[in-house]
Amino acid sequence: MSAVPLRIAVDLVYYTGRKGGTESYARGLFQALAAHDDLRFVGIGNRELAGRAVDWFPGEVVPLPVSGENRAAWAAAVAFAVGPRARSLGADLLHCPTNFAPLVRLLPTVVTVHDVQAIRHPEWVPGGRRQARGVQVLTRAAVRTANRVVVVSHATAADVHELLGRPTADIDVVHNGVDRVVDTAPAAPAGRPYVLTGGNRMPHKNFDRLLEAWALIPAAERPRLVVTGSHGDDPLRPVVERLDLGGDVELREWVSPEELAALYDGASAYAFPTLFEGFGLPVLEAMARGCPVVGSDIPVLREVGGDDMAYFDPRDPAAIAAAVRRVVGDPGARAAMAAAGRRRAATFTWRRSADATAEVYRRVAGSRPRESAAGTPG
Repeated sequence: MSAVPLRIAVDLVYYTGRKGGTESYARGLFQALAAHDDLRFVGIGNRELAGRAVDWFPGEVVPLPVSGENRAAWAAAVAFAVGPRARSLGADLLHCPTNFAPLVRLLPTVVTVHDVQAIRHPEWVPGGRRQARGVQVLTRAAVRTANRVVVVSHATAADVHELLGRPTADIDVVHNGVDRVVDTAPAAPAGRPYVLTGGNRMPHKNFDRLLEAWALIPAAERPRLVVTGSHGDDPLRPVVERLDLGGDVELREWVSPEELAALYDGASAYAFPTLFEGFGLPVLEAMARGCPVVGSDIPVLREVGGDDMAYFDPRDPAAIAAAVRRVVGDPGARAAMAAAGRRRAATFTWRRSADATAEVYRRVAGSRPRESAAGTPG
């Protein structure tokens, strides 16, 4: 007699397709989890997902009357509505893949914590201290009430243990992955070389210092800088104008995965000047396409990039400029970094992430009764 499949409800209330790393995580992970025949999935979505094909998700998506574009509304929905909906759908387990979870645990719950920036650096949270306090409350509650906490790096695991007090025995480190590694080197683009970077415009992304570094590169050898990821009026535009970099910097809005792949393929390097990350997925994405990476010398990027990327002090524009010049100006070094980066990216796959996450599901479901209701982990 075959085992009854485990029914997993997944919180997708936040998902709009325009939020970056947490959504890349959802797409990569759940697409790979489809290979696990003993798991059945149902998504709890939002207005943006209603009536829309969600081809990467291996199950039906049932919407709540909430907009994923309204952060306060979707956070409240996760806190109060997702748990009851998951239970009404007959789920055996709930996975909340983006830091927040129901305030009261109505069924076995796994939460993925990508980072604890709101607690470690509340000054960087959009909306100021009040918004940061709300994120702190919800993150602390999620970590406290979930049966198990999945984190995407050892760096984040250390933060969850140190700042939130969750025992390390309750934390599972499951690295992010990439869809595939491109083995063939792209043809060198004609014309002036460019360096790619991207992300939201939150302070920790450190784009102001990257632009200051660009102004320090002699004009005769300065590559273009392409910066993706803005929404609406770009706050970097006044910085570009102040530094007289209008002819050197291209500010782009959010780009599709296909556009991003083409930008990686044509870039001489990917620059990642971040001050804080939970993982640093762009490092892997660039490496997977053979794009050399030059980025911040912080522990989490050392964990992801190892010895296969170049590092700089992200608080020192002169150091950033020097590192970029060394990589862009040395074709031999770029070729060696591209090859090494592909090899490293190939060790981070979404299939491996899915296999590890599926084991977390089975472990939690096997240790909790179906009707378990608790406000504290056990």
